[in-house]
Amino acid sequence: MRAPPRSVACPASLHARVPYRGESRLLRDLSSANKMVFILGVNFNEHKLVQKALESFYGLGQQASARILAKYSIHPRAKMGTLPPKIVTALTAELSTMTIENDARRLVLDNIKRLRDMGTYRGRRHAMGLPVRGQQTRNQIANARKLNKIERHG
Repeated sequence: MRAPPRSVACPASLHARVPYRGESRLLRDLSSANKMVFILGVNFNEHKLVQKALESFYGLGQQASARILAKYSIHPRAKMGTLPPKIVTALTAELSTMTIENDARRLVLDNIKRLRDMGTYRGRRHAMGLPVRGQQTRNQIANARKLNKIERHG
């Protein structure tokens, strides 16, 4: 199609930019990207499921997060953006009373250190970076070597 001659006046709608395929969704996503929900020092996107957001904290699993959702009458498929501010503050208060994140990590490390100091079999296996729970060591112990890495002298 040829462009009209310059002397002929064209309506502005003919030259309006048409969004390319998928651009409208992209613009919609960018406009909502700034909406975040802040719980216990972590920003969560408003489209994230509440249960998955709770499970992202170290020390909280599926059962604990489901129990918290039931306590505050939150639907399991609810998203972070649908929570009222009162529930968000209640969730923050609930999580602040629990042993999660650094406290839980410190507790695990203290338990391992206690086992090592007592000289138990499990403590020695942790110190050597070997499987602790009775797995075979003839083949395939790479995962245990990764997980049981703790400083040997300490």
